[in-house]
Amino acid sequence: MVKIEDEKRVTAIKRSNIHRPVIAALLAGTVLSGLGVTQAAAQSAPSPAPSVPAASVPATTIRTLSVSGQQRLEPDTVLSYTKLRQGQAYTRESLDQALRELYETELFADVQISGAETGDIVIQVKENPVINRIVLEGNKRLKEDKIRPEIKLSPRQIYTRSKVRADVARIIELYRRQGRFAATVEPKMVQLDQNRVDIVFEISEGPKSKVRQINIIGNEKFSDGELRGEMATKAARWYRIFSSGTSYDPDRLAYDQQKLRQFYLTNGYADFRVISAVAELTPDKQDFIITYVVEEGDRYKFGDVKVESDIRDLSGDSLTKLLPMKKGNWYNAKQVEDTVDQLNETAGLFGYAFADVQPDFQRDKDSLTMGINFKIANAPRVYVERVDINGNTLTQDKVVRREFRLNEGDAFNSFMVKRSKDRINSLGFFQDKLDIQQKPGSTPDRIILETNVEEKSTGELSLSAGFSSLERFIVSASVTQRNFRGKGQELRTSVNYSSYSKSVEVGFTEPYLFDKNIALGGDIYRRDLNSFNYLANNDRNTTYEQTTTGFQIRAGVPITEYMSLALRYSLNLDDVTLNRNNYYSDTNGDGILECDPILAGRYLCDAIGKRTTSSIGYSLIFDNRDNRIRPSRGHNISLSQDFAGLGGSVRYVRTRLNAAKYWRVMGNFIFSVSGEGGYIHSLEGKRFSSDGVTEVDKIRLTDRFFLGEPQMRGFDIRGIGPRVKRYYFDSVTDNGVITGVRSASNNNRSDDALGGKIYYLAHAELEIPLGAGAREMGLRPSIFVDAGAVAGLKDPATVNFPGYCSITAADNTTSTVRATGTASNPICASGTHVSGTGFEEEYLGDTLKPRLSVGFGVNWNSPFGPFRIDIAKALLKEPGDDNKLITFNVGTQF
Repeated sequence: MVKIEDEKRVTAIKRSNIHRPVIAALLAGTVLSGLGVTQAAAQSAPSPAPSVPAASVPATTIRTLSVSGQQRLEPDTVLSYTKLRQGQAYTRESLDQALRELYETELFADVQISGAETGDIVIQVKENPVINRIVLEGNKRLKEDKIRPEIKLSPRQIYTRSKVRADVARIIELYRRQGRFAATVEPKMVQLDQNRVDIVFEISEGPKSKVRQINIIGNEKFSDGELRGEMATKAARWYRIFSSGTSYDPDRLAYDQQKLRQFYLTNGYADFRVISAVAELTPDKQDFIITYVVEEGDRYKFGDVKVESDIRDLSGDSLTKLLPMKKGNWYNAKQVEDTVDQLNETAGLFGYAFADVQPDFQRDKDSLTMGINFKIANAPRVYVERVDINGNTLTQDKVVRREFRLNEGDAFNSFMVKRSKDRINSLGFFQDKLDIQQKPGSTPDRIILETNVEEKSTGELSLSAGFSSLERFIVSASVTQRNFRGKGQELRTSVNYSSYSKSVEVGFTEPYLFDKNIALGGDIYRRDLNSFNYLANNDRNTTYEQTTTGFQIRAGVPITEYMSLALRYSLNLDDVTLNRNNYYSDTNGDGILECDPILAGRYLCDAIGKRTTSSIGYSLIFDNRDNRIRPSRGHNISLSQDFAGLGGSVRYVRTRLNAAKYWRVMGNFIFSVSGEGGYIHSLEGKRFSSDGVTEVDKIRLTDRFFLGEPQMRGFDIRGIGPRVKRYYFDSVTDNGVITGVRSASNNNRSDDALGGKIYYLAHAELEIPLGAGAREMGLRPSIFVDAGAVAGLKDPATVNFPGYCSITAADNTTSTVRATGTASNPICASGTHVSGTGFEEEYLGDTLKPRLSVGFGVNWNSPFGPFRIDIAKALLKEPGDDNKLITFNVGTQF
């Protein structure tokens, strides 16, 4: 491998008396420094001595002219680069010029001219080699796919030193943009046969250059800490290990100067200026020290502020009364900018899209006041000439156009433009940087609305397999395409399988039926649920099995811009069963097996059976959020009711109310509060258990509300609300007296959630903005508070079972009968003993007292799909509730 050496004696050569062709040869092989790295040439310098004699050559005629040493080029091609021709006169100057012309082609590593004394001119050349391949070594932080597009050299090109130097500079610039100012690039050349070479760029990336210190000179009104807090650039500290603002970025330096200016102007310092901003690289090229020199100036107050309008529909006096700033308030440049935007928007509401609002400042340095006259120049009323949509490759134009609140020919309205942007964003088909530009039309009173969109993945694929402490082995898959065939249709299907639940579901929604603003959709599903409870040693026992087969049809129509009505009809066939071998016995001694409350529990025996639910429902929805997927402002309210009894065997009315509101607070923080509640009322008469005497709740187990994960973080699935817990007893004999003692093991119990007829749930969440680097990674952390409860059942009949008595007959045969008494005081007849484990059931959790949890979570658009993790602590809970610390789920997009 031959190192491409840096020529450092160029200046000395130029000052010497070496013959000019020699100088030209040397300069052609020179690689200049100055990039902060070793930038070498691709091969040794050519032989500096051409055969043109140093003595003066008289003008004479070229007798013969030939070329030697070429390999790829034809002799005529070499001669075509010079002005030398056979039969023409030549001088020393013309030979020097020929040398320069040949070197300027960058095709030759060495050129010599001989035969000047005789007129038999021979041009001897050594061609530059052909590049075989380009090799990058040492690049770890920047991958090859980032560097290679910047390299202009490529295989099969002619090698030249100037191109190598340019490529070195480009690579270094890439690393500087990444904040690695200590990076060096050393090009080397590997000689191959047939005059070919490999070019190797040896890269030493070096550490990322951090900002070691930020100095501010000239500030008196505000401390260094306050001003540094306004900057995007931060000094590197151990606690900022995940911050992207600690690396040096020249663009960020300019941005910070604007932030400082904005901060002072917002606080009334209208004369503030940044005199200088210097970033000095430390000698080891590891860090930067940034120094700002500022001049604060005097602090101003607002003087007289008013609005003058040349537009007849806008009254200057009326607008003046609405101005946010008042005379005597401290001057605030941000408030002035916002006022200009608001006045432009107000003019836009009246159709004046190109209204020109200019603030005229009257600065009084004696009284330190700033008077402002907002002048609204006359402008024509504007109408929409055309709506253009650009950037949609999959999504059809009509999907975007139908979300526009303005059509061709309508009077321009800035509010409707903003509303159109919000509706298009709410589709979820495009990136957040969607923009609707307002461009002049063919006449001054015409405007073109140009919508520039960038499509994103609208398909979601979720695949998971694993082992859960709750459901054992789990496999689930779901596919959702929210923009099916580019028509805005939604197609979804899901399959879930575990040891205790199985489901298959297919759904489809057409948002604009026959291109009318009517949504129509439907779902078909089959769900099998094997509910279970806990037994001794944390084992599980399947309790009831619920099979639901059904479908739902939905339709939706808008009532106003923000209000809509949704209608639905569903038909479900439910079948709740219990394992006859485990939970049935001949309780009456008549040979007929019936559900045994001792084995199953009274509430389960009351739940078994088949039923058909035919229901019709509606939802009245008000929604003015700016984005339905990731809202940052606005609110959403919905009232829903379902009436079961349109046929079928179940009759009830279920009512739900949901509300949510979103704000932007403290800059880019997003704060939201939401609440929901529901109540289900039976339309049936009294229901009794199988004994015909015990009255049970009229709302069946499978129609009730349940609460827990994922609705309320910090609690387990169905971990809140009414439940029956069965505690098992151990038999203990003390002085011949048999008693029952509740098992010390918490696992020696069973736990069945019963749900409730009424519930409420509330959330408060604050989404925390992060730096640019974290936003690019898709990280969105938040802190939250959840509160809720579910209750309202009629107390179920619980069981207190003392166990079994073992009876030994005279013939030594043994039989068992149920003991009397209680689980803690089992009673057997004389001569018998307790042989079975007793238990008692306890009804817990039926209260509307709030459960409360607090925690934090992170949404992450990871490379393998959307990921959400929440860590929550239950602060308020009631006896019987099951809490859970960590929950997460993950999917992917396509």
